[in-house]
Amino acid sequence: MMEIELLVIPGCPNTAATAELIATAVADTGIRATVQHTVVTTRDQARRRRFVGSPTILLNGSDPFAQPRASPALACRLYSTAYGPRGVPQLQALRQAIMRAATA
Repeated sequence: MMEIELLVIPGCPNTAATAELIATAVADTGIRATVQHTVVTTRDQARRRRFVGSPTILLNGSDPFAQPRASPALACRLYSTAYGPRGVPQLQALRQAIMRAATA
């Protein structure tokens, strides 16, 4: 069973959209998964969790959208999409990441 964790900062405007995106991607792929929501509130927490912005999606503990030079931050996160930077990843990209993580 896959473990998915959604990490956010308090008041993140993309929390609900990302939670919905995760639910859709999991349903679409048919992968069995548990989804946990975690609120990151301190810089120390961000540093320890390698949290680079809200929302962050972890699949079995790994960030499939990690940027090598990103620094831990209590801030909003932007994802590269075919439509330019957005506050959530594209559904197709998340589906592919879930499928890769499920077979890893």
